[in-house]
Amino acid sequence: MRVVTFKINDHEVSGRDDETILKVARDHDTNIPTLCQLDGISVWGGCRLCLVEIEGNPKLMTACTTTVTEGMAVRTQSERLDRYRRMIVEMLFTEGNHVCSVCVSNGNCELQTTAQVLRIDHISLPYRNPQRHVDASHERFVFDENRCILCTRCIRVCDEVEGAHTWDMSGRGIQSKLVTDLHQAWGDSTSCTSCGKCVQVCPTGALFEKGKAAGEMHKYPEFLVYLSQMREERHE
Repeated sequence: MRVVTFKINDHEVSGRDDETILKVARDHDTNIPTLCQLDGISVWGGCRLCLVEIEGNPKLMTACTTTVTEGMAVRTQSERLDRYRRMIVEMLFTEGNHVCSVCVSNGNCELQTTAQVLRIDHISLPYRNPQRHVDASHERFVFDENRCILCTRCIRVCDEVEGAHTWDMSGRGIQSKLVTDLHQAWGDSTSCTSCGKCVQVCPTGALFEKGKAAGEMHKYPEFLVYLSQMREERHE
């Protein structure tokens, strides 16, 4: 690996050539919105909120998957990017049933915060209002499919950190949804360790602990970085 120099929003910065635009941008206090990305688990690049413009490239690139190169010029804010990000968040709100006023994660929701940052005060797209399942069969946790945005954080942390792989994705396109143990109820799962890691990393109110009020739904996903570091040191 080597150190490269490039520009983010006309400011010269440097980073290792194995680092992503998102990592270097955050290291230099430049905010790029994300919902599926989380330090400590693998990169998926599914939410598309971290799209950036790279000079000379007509396509928008995901900052969480694109590594930095010498001399590149990146722009993280523009009218075009703002329009794309607002449309993505609006589609997430209309595709599911996200009613912040009655959600257990009101005030502690990354989707809600992202909408506020993007200055979204109304939705211009028609709501789908799907009829979705709520699985409260687990003794400690609840999965509300209505609030799921398919970020796959729970799938990745359950597989990569806990090693259980209780969660997975079923269906394709608009029919995609999260399932536990090949469509078994969460409470009937034989692989779930009840560790709660999936609940900790959920960016919305899709996964929550029974009996918790909105003000008690504080999550601490920072533990993933610690676990990953400890695992790497153990393997060295």
